[in-house]
Amino acid sequence: MPAYLDADHQQHITALHRTWTARTDWPTWLLLLCTYAAWFGLVHYSPRLGSGLTLVLLVPLITLWMSLQHELLHGHPTRLAWLNKWLGYAPLALWYPYTLYRDSHLLHHRDAELTRPHLDPESRYMDHGTWANRGALARVLHWLNKTLYGRLLVGPALALLGLLKGEASRLRQGVIQAWVMWLCHGVCVVALLALVEAQGGISVFGYVAASLLALALSMVRSYYEHRPAHCPEQRSVINEAGWPWRWLFLNLNLHLVHHDLPGLPWYYLPRVYRQRREDWLRRSGHFLVRGYGELFRRHGLRPVDSPLHPWH
Repeated sequence: MPAYLDADHQQHITALHRTWTARTDWPTWLLLLCTYAAWFGLVHYSPRLGSGLTLVLLVPLITLWMSLQHELLHGHPTRLAWLNKWLGYAPLALWYPYTLYRDSHLLHHRDAELTRPHLDPESRYMDHGTWANRGALARVLHWLNKTLYGRLLVGPALALLGLLKGEASRLRQGVIQAWVMWLCHGVCVVALLALVEAQGGISVFGYVAASLLALALSMVRSYYEHRPAHCPEQRSVINEAGWPWRWLFLNLNLHLVHHDLPGLPWYYLPRVYRQRREDWLRRSGHFLVRGYGELFRRHGLRPVDSPLHPWH
């Protein structure tokens, strides 16, 4: 339990962990079951639904799946990492192998390194040396990626290019773990796309398009999730989002609460936040966003900050 929490707050969180809901984690089990059922149902009935409606419904479902994978790698619904891996291994979102996402994201939880280029694997900032070596087009794209509409447009391509660059290097170096991971992931992706194609309601191209759109939608959450700050606890946002976004992102909009209490189940994050809202806001340095609508209004076309990290 973090030392900065007072005794009452620690007792409250401990009591939540001891509840039957938390011990069984039935909400996560239920969500996992419903998500798989919804995916298979959509694919199976896609000929009746039509490709357009199927694609529209797949986008939020795949986005939700990525949020659910995040819960799995943080120890929900079981404390068995191997079991959670099997529960979340299906590549419904296509692009990222589960183990790569898990290992990278857990490194991201080293809060002392948050936002720091080359140290935080999820940093959206560059050091000045890297920036100086970028061409004019790359600089324009990274500035565009700092607007919310631009992030929806170019964010997936930049993320996938970064993934390709990093993983191609590991494969060229002959890293056995990387080869095994990508071969297993590739086999699963081929099998999934073959299943989609066999149902006949949506093409492989359509499913790839849905996955790209879902990746873009997930980037609404990560758009301004972190900022550079001298105090690590002031680098993670508190976004008081509305219920559709909260469900889609499984309450990760309360990002500081998640970073401080990564083992707390997704369904208890709002309760813990509401109990001590002012304390959380002070701890974040009032890094507060009042919903994703505010980000669209203020930074849809205007960069939220610079692509350059201010101290690197």
